[in-house]
Amino acid sequence: MSLLLVGVVGVVSLLLMLFILGTPVGVAMGVVGFLGFSYVINITAGLDMIGATLWETFSKAGLTVIPMFIFMGQIAFYSGVNEKLYNAAYKWIGHIRGGIAMATIMACAAFSAICGSNAATAATMTTVSLPQMNRFGYNPKLSTGAVACGSTLGVVIPPSVVLIVIGLSTGLSIPRLFYGGVGAGALLCLFLILTIFLLCRFFPGWGPTGGKTGFREKIESLSGGAEMLALFLLVMLGLYFGVFTPTEAGAAGSFLAVALSLFQRRLTLKTFMYSVRDTLKISCMVIVIITGAVIFGRFLTITRIPYNIADWVTAMPLSGTWIMAMIFFIYIIGGALMDALALLLITIPIFFPVAEKLGYDPIWFGVTITVVTTMGAVTPPVGATTYVVGGMAKGVPLEEVFKGVLYFLPAYIVCIAFLMLFPEIITFLPDLLN
Repeated sequence: MSLLLVGVVGVVSLLLMLFILGTPVGVAMGVVGFLGFSYVINITAGLDMIGATLWETFSKAGLTVIPMFIFMGQIAFYSGVNEKLYNAAYKWIGHIRGGIAMATIMACAAFSAICGSNAATAATMTTVSLPQMNRFGYNPKLSTGAVACGSTLGVVIPPSVVLIVIGLSTGLSIPRLFYGGVGAGALLCLFLILTIFLLCRFFPGWGPTGGKTGFREKIESLSGGAEMLALFLLVMLGLYFGVFTPTEAGAAGSFLAVALSLFQRRLTLKTFMYSVRDTLKISCMVIVIITGAVIFGRFLTITRIPYNIADWVTAMPLSGTWIMAMIFFIYIIGGALMDALALLLITIPIFFPVAEKLGYDPIWFGVTITVVTTMGAVTPPVGATTYVVGGMAKGVPLEEVFKGVLYFLPAYIVCIAFLMLFPEIITFLPDLLN
């Protein structure tokens, strides 16, 4: 077989293992990559490649950035920062129509900035915000849709584990990716809030007003976001001024999260151990996926599929904008079928060279595809975040949650369009790091 045909067989085999056999993503990529590499060269070369890849992957000190930021988020999660954030947002805008849902989006954005996990944000905000919206008679479509979609901000707003993995996979600067995620995350948050505003204009009964609070209460509630602001500024300003490397920023953020939680007596030995346990579980999962992706990437490289696709796409009689729109459409469909992190690691070796050859800024591309794939976290058949909300929203059928999510999908599409039309939304802050 030709190298191109071997590569195609490998990609098809990977998809069959994922969707038919249900093989874990990291394992499937590793197995297909090893067997394909061994077929093209020989079994000895395949075994040598596995050994070299494992050593190269796990001996990188930079890989410790993943558990550091995950641990910081878990400490914040178990110490109850989420409740304070929601209370602050509710005190400021809960009195307007749809305000509690808007407050939920804002709280999700703030919590995402220190958590970086869709599932954790969804579980947290479902517990905190849904009872409030139910108490004020919010329509379940609006309330559950707001929580599910607001939780996806964790992938875009730094420190995002997905952006870290993209940086490690492509060699891009993690601080620059983080700063690019600020603009994209803020824009997506704005469009989600605008969606709630419009829904409440067309369906006034969906989002009744909450209770009014005085100005003094509003000011006092801001103290609830002090920990989040301190953590966010420590990480972002430390990276901006070169005080920290990304790994050191994660370690410093974790230390500050533990210190603040102990100072406020919100962290017990039990919750600390829960944080360590969940950090280990999530970190191991991510690292296994990264390892499998590296092995699969080596296989794709020797088949030259990424380069052939890049040459083929750039030779098409279409503008770069239309080609990029086609790539994003593939990511939207793929994100609805599989985990976002796995999808990115499988496709980056294919589409990253295409974006570079078309002349697109690599930081812009890396951040934008995270926004595109966040749609997959709420759309069926995977829609992991939607399933979390549906499983925890008592008395609300899962189909109602998915119906609610559908109202928010145009916000993602408009956000992506804005990022394509105005790439400076992403690139402005990273360019300040130069």
